[in-house]
Amino acid sequence: MKVCIYGCGAIGSLLAVRLANSGLATSAVARGSHLEAIQANGLTLLAAAGDESLNVAIRASDDPAELGEQDVVFLTMKSHGAPAVAHAIAPLLGPETMVVTAYNGFPWWYFFGLADDVGCPELLSVDPGKKLWHAIGPQRAIGCVVYPAAVVESPGVVRHVFGERFTLGEPDGSNSDRLTKLSGALRSAGFEAPVSAEIRTEIWTKLVANCAFNPVSVLTGKSLGAMLDDEATYRLLAQIMVEVIGVARALGVEVTLPPEKLLEATRQLGHHKTSMLQDYEAGRTLELGPLVAAVVELAEWRGVDVSSLNMVYQLVATKLDPAQD
Repeated sequence: MKVCIYGCGAIGSLLAVRLANSGLATSAVARGSHLEAIQANGLTLLAAAGDESLNVAIRASDDPAELGEQDVVFLTMKSHGAPAVAHAIAPLLGPETMVVTAYNGFPWWYFFGLADDVGCPELLSVDPGKKLWHAIGPQRAIGCVVYPAAVVESPGVVRHVFGERFTLGEPDGSNSDRLTKLSGALRSAGFEAPVSAEIRTEIWTKLVANCAFNPVSVLTGKSLGAMLDDEATYRLLAQIMVEVIGVARALGVEVTLPPEKLLEATRQLGHHKTSMLQDYEAGRTLELGPLVAAVVELAEWRGVDVSSLNMVYQLVATKLDPAQD
């Protein structure tokens, strides 16, 4: 199996090291100093605690055309960056190539394979002009919900913080041969890779939490635990979760975990900052579109009230670009 990691950041590097170490022909599309370090010294993965490390040599380039056709392409860039590279992915794709959306946010393929009549809107916050839909093809898509956390400590060096689970699913809910092979490859690399017939439910469950914690963390500047310990912030997070669950329900998905359980389940990560807050503090662009604006768009389309979520979204957008005020 030939596997390419497109967007070799923290999660991409975690996948690349472990898949390569399991014996798969693994390559990566990376850039900048991280790419230079990989090309010179390989890619190093540090354990969550201690000095244990694993180093692998992988083929890496900033030009996908140099890597050729793949059996599997993991899209592991930030979700808001995916449309910009839609056509650059083309050299990696063959007729049977699987494209795994291993990032947070509402996926561009979401409405493919649905049997009901919810329609297929163009979401400007996810896939403007349907670039990803047309360049990749939704028939290639494999859904993926990412639970591990990792951080790039220095160019070419990534630390695995916690988590092993990548939940996989076909858009049509089938347990296909290709899905079985992909799950097996991830398990051989030491990951948990359960196959879900209801991948959209998994996506929405994580999206409920991301929609609440990520933008609110940018406004407050607080860690997960600090937000939970503040009574007013806790109430706001719970209200946003209620609203997002309502949007999911309007699309035929029932998120069974109530906000209180989702909030309390996060306490074990109390000292961690959300990825969006980390990006904000580092001056990087934010995944505001696919994580938050997409749900606002969907709510407007289906007539669902998300006034608290929309208020937070507008405040963050203004914070990022005060000229909008």
